[in-house]
Formats: sequence, C-alpha cells, structure tokens
Amino acid sequence: MIVFVHLLNDRSGSPRMLKSVIGSISEPCMLFVGSDGNGLLDEVPCAIRTYWYRRSSSRWLTLVTFLASQVALFAALVQARLPKDALIYVNTLLPFGAAVYGRLTGRRVIYHVHEMSLSPRAFQHMLVAIARWSSTRLLYVSNAHRHLLPIAPGKEDTVPNGIDRDLAHIAASQAYHHRHAGKFVVLMLATPMPYKGIGEFMRLAESLASREDIVFLFAPGRGGYSAAVPSNVTVLSPTNDPAAYYSAASLVLNLTRPDLCVETFGLTLLEGMAFGTPVIAPPAGGPAELITDGKEGYLIDSRDDAALAGAVVQLADDEALCLRMSMAARARATEFAPEAFTRKISAVIEAARG
Repeated sequence: MIVFVHLLNDRSGSPRMLKSVIGSISEPCMLFVGSDGNGLLDEVPCAIRTYWYRRSSSRWLTLVTFLASQVALFAALVQARLPKDALIYVNTLLPFGAAVYGRLTGRRVIYHVHEMSLSPRAFQHMLVAIARWSSTRLLYVSNAHRHLLPIAPGKEDTVPNGIDRDLAHIAASQAYHHRHAGKFVVLMLATPMPYKGIGEFMRLAESLASREDIVFLFAPGRGGYSAAVPSNVTVLSPTNDPAAYYSAASLVLNLTRPDLCVETFGLTLLEGMAFGTPVIAPPAGGPAELITDGKEGYLIDSRDDAALAGAVVQLADDEALCLRMSMAARARATEFAPEAFTRKISAVIEAARG
C-alpha cells in the first residue's frame, strides 16, 4: 500500500502532479488531505481521508493552524492502523507530520518536493531538516530545483512533471490555430499572487490595448480574481479541466518574476506545449530546462516590458513563426508523456522499497 499525503487541495501544480502519480500506480492506496479546500484531488482513485486544516488571512495565524494540522495529521495516521509495509508518499515539504510518523514507525518515506523557498526562513529550515532526517528518497521536478534546494544528496532523484493522461489525449487531437475568430489569444494560468507576474501580465495587456486583434485571457487558481483588469483582458473561471482554455490559446505565458520566485518546473507551459501552443517563460529554473529560447517559444524576464510586448507582437504578426514553434513545442511535450512519467515514478517507488 502507498499512503499519499497532501496539505491543500486546490488547482495548482502540486496537487495536479499528485493526481497524476496516484493515477499511474496499480496498487492499493490511501490519500490523507487537509480539510480546507476542494480541487483536483476530490476524485482520485483511492480512499480519501481528511485531517483538520484551516487557512487564515493572517500569515502568523495560518502558521499556527498549519502546525496544529500536522499534529492532527500524525494522529489520523496513527488511528488508521496502516500496514507495516505501507510506503508514505509526502507531496511537498509541508505535510511533515506524515514524514515524522513514517520515520518513528519504521516506514519508508518518499518526499515529492515542489517548493523552491518558503517563508519565514526558519520555517523552511525546519521543514528541510525534517525531510533530511525522515526521507528514504526525495523527488525533484527539475535539475535546477535539485541544485538550488539540496536536502539529502545520495537520496535525490529528478523526475520531471508529466502531462495528465486525459489532458494528453485531448491535446493530441487538437490542431493549433494561430488565431481564433481573427484574434491572437494570449493565455496565462496562474495563482493570483504578485510573484506570479500578475501585475506584469496586466501591464502587458494595457500596453497592447491599441491592438484590437490581440486579446488576453487570465485563468486564476483558487479563489478567483476580483481586481480591476484592462478592457482587453477576460478573467476565466477557475477549473479542474483547463483543456478548453489551452485549445483557445495562440500563446501561453508564465510570467513568474525570477527576483521573487524561481519556478521549479512550469507545468502550465508543458500543458500548453502539448496543445502545440508556443510559450513565453522566465529564463531561470525549470522553464529554462523545458524550453529552448527561440525554438518552442521565448525565455524572457517578465520585468522587461519592452521585450515581452515585442515578443507578443512578433508572434501575433508572424503566423509562419508561430507554426514552426507550435511543431517544436508539441514535439518537446511528447518527451513528458504519461507513460514516461509512470515509468520514472515506478522506478523511484521500487528503489525506496529497497
């Protein structure tokens, strides 16, 4: 049996990848997930148990409730009376209560690390120390991630994120279109946090307001987005199934600011590429491993307004360039097919079991 553990069930990259991991295995499993939120993990094919967790608008109160949630998680695992050979699979550094449980009860622990940094700094040091002490294996989503946050050399593996099987099937049947009803459609899916480049996205849209043939779509994560937006921006509803959004896009953006956060992978970029959509991404971290500048898209620092706007205009005005990038993007995405991801995850699970 594999016991998966996650904290916040939303529509972000880490639960999306956990859903893929759970879908890739063929043995009995159980999922322990925090009680605050609903999202991608609601319908995974295994037994689901919740443990108490609440978020707050206060950063410090959230920290207190988080620590309390890990006590609740530890207690829930004890009460579950799991098989002695159960493998504990901790998704992100956050649900450390499961790792402590695994170590103290002699069970093997896999950490699937998605974070690059957490605050306050002392909090990150604590989580890293627990992961180093308790883990049997640690998975990273890119080599850049592994090099920037080393935890336990000798126990680390790089397993790049894969494309969800259902999404990959839909993407394979979709032809890329440079324009949709005469419009060049620029799409960004991102959690509405400043470090994700939301301000840069809105500024980009505003700078191109005179181009009536270029429109912008913003798909926020959990909680939606209620702030004012430029007239050429449409805010989409949060969704567990983004296929329709990717199908409608001419270009996919990830504008994470590298001075505030280094992307560990960039899953929305890969998903967009699977649909044959060119991309623009930050020139650091995981995206720089995924994308070759000028081939599948461009690597541009989102703080460079002129370069960003220039690239969007160039792609909007050059259909032939977009079609070349589309072919390259789709070809690159095939390297991250569900089957390849399943093989790599299975190999790590077997290695953890010894």
